[in-house]
Amino acid sequence: MEDYGLAHQWILSLHSYFAYVVLAVLFLAVANGILGWTGKKDFTLAKDFRISLFALILSHLQLLVGLVLYFVSSNGLNAIKTLGMGGLNSASRLLAVEHPFINIIALVFITIGWSKHKKVMEGPKKFKTITIFYGLGLLLILSRIPWAQWLN
Repeated sequence: MEDYGLAHQWILSLHSYFAYVVLAVLFLAVANGILGWTGKKDFTLAKDFRISLFALILSHLQLLVGLVLYFVSSNGLNAIKTLGMGGLNSASRLLAVEHPFINIIALVFITIGWSKHKKVMEGPKKFKTITIFYGLGLLLILSRIPWAQWLN
């Protein structure tokens, strides 16, 4: 059982610290989108495409790590099995229900933004699509971060 605890702690640490990287890259993608959209710039493969793709990939990797954590952690699915939905307090509900559900929706928005931007030819419209969909995803993610744990 000790190995399980070590593996769980490693996954939890990875998910927690990798979140900073993901948030920074998502913020960079949204900021880049805003600047490109308002500045009516051309969408370049060398910079803009890569920033958006990197944000998409890192977000999906974070989701995968989070899903693994959800199924092995006592704060995820096991909390719902043990306490039932009615037995969860607000902090437990955040970790077991709200955080995973809203973040999956956020990843859907980011993925839709990626898919839609590829179908548009004009640079400002590509930036607009990335800004709106990645921005919605970022806002949703920020709304469900367990800030009490992060700030301690």
